[in-house]
Amino acid sequence: MGPPSSSRRLVVVGTVDVSPLGDDDGLNTDGLSYTVGDATAPARSGPAIIAHVCNDVGAWGRGFVHALSGRWPDPEREYRRWHRERASNDFALGAVQLVRVEDDLWVANMIGQHGVRRARGGPPPVRYAAIGEALETLAELAEEHSATVHMPRIGSGLAGGRWTDIEPLIQARLMFRGVDTTVYDLPT
Repeated sequence: MGPPSSSRRLVVVGTVDVSPLGDDDGLNTDGLSYTVGDATAPARSGPAIIAHVCNDVGAWGRGFVHALSGRWPDPEREYRRWHRERASNDFALGAVQLVRVEDDLWVANMIGQHGVRRARGGPPPVRYAAIGEALETLAELAEEHSATVHMPRIGSGLAGGRWTDIEPLIQARLMFRGVDTTVYDLPT
């Protein structure tokens, strides 16, 4: 599927069924729910989107993506295809690829990381503006599909970002629009 006609960059893979939104019973701090658990197995009742940050060089295999690939092959396969065919699609920082993995569950591959490691003396791979742009698209998708959003602490692992800079982006792009969002931390 090619780029949409609007200025938003989005690729949707698979068909979409829209079901009623379920209640979110997680602990809520400043409008954002935090829980201990596995973001690849979100606690939900109704449609949901698992969101995570990808790099812009086509690399997949470390961090949260490893857990995704352990559950479903399609997010990795579609991300690699999207990157491979980037000359003819919208693959770039800030773009989102939505991949259906179950009847009412999708994975959002969000391009918010430039490269895979910090250049000597340079900034970390995280790109806050790209994450913000991707979250804006994610909010539209969540509203369109009446879906809750579930994620690890995006951009603050291998991408090298600070959660104190990423959390406000989630607040402004998702919470402001009323999108129920849960952030998952692994048990210690």
